[in-house]
Amino acid sequence: MMRGIKKYVLFFAVLLIMGLSSSALQATEGMLMMATTTSTDNTGLLDYLQPLFKTDTGIEIRWVAVGTGKALELGKNCDVDVLMVHAPAAEKKYIADGYGVQRTQIMYNDFVFIGPESDPAGVEGKSVSDALSMITSRSARFSSRGDDSGTHKMEIGLWKSAGFVVPDRESWYIQTGQGMLSTINIAAEIGAYTLTDRGTYIKYEANFGGNPPLVILVEGDPQLRNQYSVIMVNPERCQRVQKELVKEFIRWITSPRTQGLIGDFRMLGKQLFIPNAKE
Repeated sequence: MMRGIKKYVLFFAVLLIMGLSSSALQATEGMLMMATTTSTDNTGLLDYLQPLFKTDTGIEIRWVAVGTGKALELGKNCDVDVLMVHAPAAEKKYIADGYGVQRTQIMYNDFVFIGPESDPAGVEGKSVSDALSMITSRSARFSSRGDDSGTHKMEIGLWKSAGFVVPDRESWYIQTGQGMLSTINIAAEIGAYTLTDRGTYIKYEANFGGNPPLVILVEGDPQLRNQYSVIMVNPERCQRVQKELVKEFIRWITSPRTQGLIGDFRMLGKQLFIPNAKE
């Protein structure tokens, strides 16, 4: 079943690249189309939830996993019905601009700074501001997604809140333009620091049997909370949006049972997401 789902995801992604997504939507009436982030896909959360959603509701769901910025654009272009994203400021602007409705928070985890265990900049246990200051002062390599994703937006905000201009012209600051796991792997190859959501880091850690090349060095700062929400694409702008299916999905994912499933989801025995639809 999972192999078939992934085939549909790949097919849909190819259609998007080719500019044929509107036809794809017409051909899949009654199937929910979602743009989501790489972290919900990389961690396996959607593979875990999808068959349960189908069993409970009879509704099939296909998704494409991209950065939050690209997911919001897919919604603006009426290519999908619903978004699952994690950049609250961008999401609120998206709704204020009339592109989405019914933003509903569903879960959160946190961001962490990871880097080589040798910690060349000495950031372990520091606050975010102090860690970024030490990375800057020592010109320590830093790997950024640089892709307008929710993680990239968070990183930019952290540089600014720490009083720095984003160092995108510095030789030690590497922009990968890739997803989270790829960015972590690049950071590991060059001995760099990077910012990641904890869920993706746990997935990365699992790939190395719990002993990965990069380790968590900065965590627990209140600035690092990582909230995920779902948003219905505005059906008044995009007439093909299957709003009744979206409403059913939102009802389902915020239900006590599904919130419990999200809270129970584990990797290496570690909780990846904390449900908070009731907040």
